[in-house]
Amino acid sequence: MNGTTETWLSQEAYDRLQGELEHLQGPVRAEIAKRIEEARDEGDLKENGGYHAAKDDQAQIEARISQITQLLRTAKVGDAPQATGIVEPGTVVTATIAGDETTFLVGNREIAEAGDDLDVYSEASPLGSAIMGLKIGEQTSYQTPTGVTIEVEIKDVQTYRG
Repeated sequence: MNGTTETWLSQEAYDRLQGELEHLQGPVRAEIAKRIEEARDEGDLKENGGYHAAKDDQAQIEARISQITQLLRTAKVGDAPQATGIVEPGTVVTATIAGDETTFLVGNREIAEAGDDLDVYSEASPLGSAIMGLKIGEQTSYQTPTGVTIEVEIKDVQTYRG
């Protein structure tokens, strides 16, 4: 994957991410910078736990900012794709996986609404890439990162309702 894959997002998910990005880039960055400056003023940085904790927090925040920025840059915003019986990003799939029936959303975990207990599998995950483009009734298998082969049968494909 080259990192320019388009990701479907609902308008609500896009707005939620945009708000999080603005919050992280504004007040959160300012607070971390203040904490780092205050910790520096305490003296020896080698043994300054507050300084190192603030720097760790800063690294995590910058990583999240980068992640959100990339996602928003490649987002296709709009209604979920209308299900046509074919697995594609933004559809809810019911499948038998290794003998167990499960229902999940194909796409980015940022799509799912807060409180939505639907599992989400990326289209780039081993399962996601194995089932993309399959129709109801079709079967395939995929290999897990640990080398186990898992059988999958598509039972249903629905439009995500959020």
